[in-house]
Amino acid sequence: MNLRYLIPLLDSSVKEWALEARLLRWLTFLWLFVGLVMLFSASYAVADADFGDGLYYFKRQIIWVAVGLVGFGVLVHSPLRYVLAAADWILIALLGLILLTIIPGLGTSINGANRWISLGSYALLQPSEIIKPFLVLQSARVFGQWERLSNSTRLVWLGIFAAVVAGILLQPNLSTAALCGMVLWLVALAAGLPYLYLGATAIAGLAAAIVSVSIKEYQRERIMSFLNPWADPMGNGYQLTQSLMAIGSGGFGGAGFGLSQQKLFYLPIQYTDFIFAVYAEEFGFIGSMLLLLLLAAYATLGLKVALKAINPVHRLVAIGTVILLIGQSLLNIGVATGALPTTGLPFPFFSYGGNSMIASLLLAGLLIRIAREGSEAKVVSLDHRRHRRQRGSLPGA
Repeated sequence: MNLRYLIPLLDSSVKEWALEARLLRWLTFLWLFVGLVMLFSASYAVADADFGDGLYYFKRQIIWVAVGLVGFGVLVHSPLRYVLAAADWILIALLGLILLTIIPGLGTSINGANRWISLGSYALLQPSEIIKPFLVLQSARVFGQWERLSNSTRLVWLGIFAAVVAGILLQPNLSTAALCGMVLWLVALAAGLPYLYLGATAIAGLAAAIVSVSIKEYQRERIMSFLNPWADPMGNGYQLTQSLMAIGSGGFGGAGFGLSQQKLFYLPIQYTDFIFAVYAEEFGFIGSMLLLLLLAAYATLGLKVALKAINPVHRLVAIGTVILLIGQSLLNIGVATGALPTTGLPFPFFSYGGNSMIASLLLAGLLIRIAREGSEAKVVSLDHRRHRRQRGSLPGA
């Protein structure tokens, strides 16, 4: 592979891509650019106070963007059949890392959750984030070939998928476990699996969520604060009330870039889970609508790519990537606006975090690769093939 392919601005092959692939590429970079600008604004004050360097989080994020772009470039220029062939082993390896995080002494605990593995003093690996692209790939591979698989193979992979969701739930990370479960369920639905299986799985997932909320006090408190955050605005409802005040302060046109007041030590974790509230305060209703239009354009192109894909497995991969990138964005916005209970889901390309950034760029790379392969694949008609055989049988042909 040409090393220039790994540096997006030096990739000269882009002009040969299909229109959908080129548009998705530029929308990805636009989304990434806006996200980096917002991270700079949202994190500067707290980084300056905590580390004496207002660019602390921004510089680290740039490093992860560079790492993620390498993976993005590899996927965009690699035939999807090779990526799919490796997805099962990578998924199993990441499942092993997820299980390691819940073993006392092996996982790194932050705020009472064991979701990370330390890679030294500089970085933390979060397998539950990195596994998302490979969960999409393998679920598409399994459900897209469901009728051709033996019952034993089906049961093995259903067990592995269940172990992934259960392992994430035990960290504990209900929001990511629920997201991964929904992605698996929706990919299976798009693949046309029997409604009996889908209904039973949905009931089992709902039961698991109810049990988790029943035994985890902090999860119950989040739901109660979501129902009425103003009942305890200085306690359990503090995050949501501050987020709502930030969004409301933005008004129609916004306070202006860098002029958010709530990010100045009022709104907690303003550069990760609640970064949209800072965006809405600085750019207002108009900016928020433009961001939603960007997401809508991305989703529309992604679904168009899925519809054009000839290979059913490729179609399911495209659907899964759209569900993760757009669905997770909408869930994050829903939390910030009080439409959904508070969760720990990051905003793709916006929230600070190397694992989320790498996973998001890998997902975008997969979608663009499918757009490229979908345009390059051509169905050769039977008459055309007969004509070619006849030409090949002529003397001198």
